[in-house]
Amino acid sequence: VLCVGGEAGSGGAILLAVQAALRCGAGLATVATRAAHVPALLARCPEAMAHAGEDVAQLDALLGRADVVAIGPGLGQGAWGRALFERVLACDKPRVFDAEALSLLAASGAMLRPDDVVTPHPGEAARLLGTTTAEVQRDRFAAVAALQARWGGVAVLKGAGTLVQAPGVPPVVLCAGNPGMGTGGMGDLLTGVVAALHGQGFTPRDAAVAGALLHAA
Repeated sequence: VLCVGGEAGSGGAILLAVQAALRCGAGLATVATRAAHVPALLARCPEAMAHAGEDVAQLDALLGRADVVAIGPGLGQGAWGRALFERVLACDKPRVFDAEALSLLAASGAMLRPDDVVTPHPGEAARLLGTTTAEVQRDRFAAVAALQARWGGVAVLKGAGTLVQAPGVPPVVLCAGNPGMGTGGMGDLLTGVVAALHGQGFTPRDAAVAGALLHAA
């Protein structure tokens, strides 16, 4: 699993994602982040392969070795984050998009592939659908169906009663979790969990469902 993110000031987000990937069975987890975050990341999580991803050229070799790419935690929407996002968007590996990668996806208008997963909270879902958070929350089933239809892949709409929508099948409702999951960093963990399961051979839908349930438990 390759985890991409961690702009200046947000290095903890990508650290949480890679820790979750390792806890959930990724045999090798690599991070591409800002150079300033590498020492702290190695001190906290020495089993992660930490690389300074200051430019796109440094990312190419890491993408070549990855089975799954998780992008978004702490990525930011500046020039650095956009450059990494565009390179991951162009690669042919299965991907899990979260956090700022979702905002960049909304701006790009690009369609996802069947083996991709997106994990928005209601505010991010609203940006992807060009609507409001209140409208998403008013009918979460319609929102998750619209997300999947508009962008492709598998959509995970986080919140009280997380929904997972894959193409051509009914949505899955996950009746697990608690209000404490609304704290910062929980979504970064989910990104790593789903990516790890996807990398172990779970289908995108099963990785999303099992990952979200395990995360909530």
